[in-house]
Amino acid sequence: MTVTATPNRTEILTNRLTQLRAERDQAQADTVRDPSGDIADRATNVEATIRVSLLDERIAQLQLEIEASRHEHHDEGVVGVGDTVTLDLGDGPETFVVGSVEEALAGIDAVTPSSPLGQAILGAKVGDTVTYSPRPGLELSATIL
Repeated sequence: MTVTATPNRTEILTNRLTQLRAERDQAQADTVRDPSGDIADRATNVEATIRVSLLDERIAQLQLEIEASRHEHHDEGVVGVGDTVTLDLGDGPETFVVGSVEEALAGIDAVTPSSPLGQAILGAKVGDTVTYSPRPGLELSATIL
């Protein structure tokens, strides 16, 4: 097997962006506009406002990621962000997308580039065996198939 670019990564991220925007709209609708009311009403308003703010941050980050994905360069046979890669982690072949948390949340088996495994495989070539440390005192290996 070879490392290949995932052709629909932008589509996956764009769909996730649409979902986040809908979540944000719902969270915005859940805010209580009237500052009067009892403590529970005001607490609901604060929680909803915080949720809207967090969703705004995720949306902004995802927009940047979508823009960056349009400009990514792919070297054949070398693992990069957006690639589908098959790894042997010791229990046989498993296929992942090297991508963002948003891709994982969209239901795709993803290895994030900032994770220990992601950092180890980025730039590696088909056939390479890399080592990574998911936590102090533990070192594992993965072979890029």
